[in-house]
Amino acid sequence: MNNSAAANTSSAKQVAINGISIALVFIATGFINLRLPIVANGGLIHLGNVPLFLAAIIFGKKTGAISGAVGMALFDLFSGWTLWAPFTFVIVGIMGWVVGKITEDKSHNTILWYVIAILAALAIKIVGYYIAEGIIYGNWVAPAASIPGNIVQILTAAVIVLPLAKPLKKQLSAITRS
Repeated sequence: MNNSAAANTSSAKQVAINGISIALVFIATGFINLRLPIVANGGLIHLGNVPLFLAAIIFGKKTGAISGAVGMALFDLFSGWTLWAPFTFVIVGIMGWVVGKITEDKSHNTILWYVIAILAALAIKIVGYYIAEGIIYGNWVAPAASIPGNIVQILTAAVIVLPLAKPLKKQLSAITRS
């Protein structure tokens, strides 16, 4: 196979991986969720962070950023949370990029580094959505009510992702290399 054909095959694989990752994030966000009636402005706990974190850990920062930004922003657009879509695009895109960046170093392929990456994503989520909610509602006190839901959402994803990430990364890396 010449270099051009190899590049096209590699590019096609990456487009397919990104597309599947976006779809999984969108589906897990949209269909595996719980709307919270307890906070003043609503709220949502979903499992979209599970495929987001897995995509970032397995395929790296670019796929993490793309799948998170596009998958969750599409959810916002199609679910009536349209005002949130630009904020989600940026915040979750950064979350995916950071998780992928931290874990794509071969020496960071351990549960400890996965935990560190997910905790970084948690900090980004809390700060990002606090600022977004403050901007949207013009109130800098009310966003504090969303913090517990954000923590539960990320910790729930962590409990699911941590035992799966390393074995899936090993298996999917073998598949995508061929």
